[in-house]
Amino acid sequence: MNSNNKISIIGGGLAGFSAAIDLLNRNYDVVVFEKNEYPKHKVCGEFISNEVLPYLKALGLDIESLRPTNITKTVLSTHSGKTIKTDLPLGGFGISRYTLDNYLFKKVIELGGKVVKDSVISIDFSDNFFTISTQSNQVFKSKIVLGAFGKRSNLDIELKRNFIQQKSPWLAVKAHYSGNFQNDLVGLHNFKGGYCGVSKVENDVINICYLVQFDSFKEHKNIADFQEHVMYKNKNLKNIFENSKLLFENPLTISQISFEDKPKIENHVLMIGDSAGLIHPLSGNGMAMAIHSAKIASNLVDDFLQNKISRASMESKYITIWNKTFKKRLQFGKFLSKLLLNSYLSKVTMNLLIVFPFLLPIIIKKTHGKPIKISNSMSTSIAKFNIISKL
Repeated sequence: MNSNNKISIIGGGLAGFSAAIDLLNRNYDVVVFEKNEYPKHKVCGEFISNEVLPYLKALGLDIESLRPTNITKTVLSTHSGKTIKTDLPLGGFGISRYTLDNYLFKKVIELGGKVVKDSVISIDFSDNFFTISTQSNQVFKSKIVLGAFGKRSNLDIELKRNFIQQKSPWLAVKAHYSGNFQNDLVGLHNFKGGYCGVSKVENDVINICYLVQFDSFKEHKNIADFQEHVMYKNKNLKNIFENSKLLFENPLTISQISFEDKPKIENHVLMIGDSAGLIHPLSGNGMAMAIHSAKIASNLVDDFLQNKISRASMESKYITIWNKTFKKRLQFGKFLSKLLLNSYLSKVTMNLLIVFPFLLPIIIKKTHGKPIKISNSMSTSIAKFNIISKL
């Protein structure tokens, strides 16, 4: 099968579907390649900073209809269980990937986008066009390709990306629970070898997602054994787990998570979301960054397809804007991770924050952005598309 789609997006997560909706609203032909069925659970902290709400609203997305939790506070604890609580500067909301990704998937279809349920095995660029080959021997041609295939993919190997050649020590575990937990709170709890995020999503469900160094984890028989013998040493986590009931048959896991630098462009493919760079989950900003990166890419793709800029200029500007928007957040996230994983330094830091509590909101701001500004031209073009689609 041959298709001359202008824009192909590989991966149907937050970044991929957000970019698809944005570009469909601008009246472009878009195809998304995604091997998974929806709805589907994913390993994720499931907290989104409110900085992306203006963009989501501009895309015509009614997030409130999904009944997310409104999160306005955070609590931080060390290995020993010592805690400090503060208001979140911007606030955020809790929504499961099961619900949100499925909502975005349906919106892409509603707007006339095409979702191909297949795995992309190769991307070749020649004569200013991409040739995309899939596992089922379909072939597509496209003017633009956005890479939104997540934290790790076989395509990373195909593209010979440096980070995929190196082993990573990180393992992530996530599950949903029923139990008592504040609706407006996100907890960030430290334990030996890792840290854990806890917050409510829709339907009064608690999402617990933690990141742990594999060397610490492998000493134990299974997840339950690890949680009991390591994580329970933080009394906050012990209390949460002992008073919650697992809703999944088994927790979800993902290994070899890399926080190393990733090129933003590979063989002229613009990388968005986790494919471009991953912030440590304790910063609670990965989902917002994925959505924001979709906006940056969509704006530049629009300029390119309207012949306002060259491909080289589009790629150069994308790298510059991406780094300006996210690079300092990623660096600060790495710094925080190293600090909290060191029991002595985390204890000193917590004591400092207890004496000077005003510092914690300042630290949080370092890993979060300001509310996304929406240009008049974007709002106008989306409004025009919505009017036309209703006719």
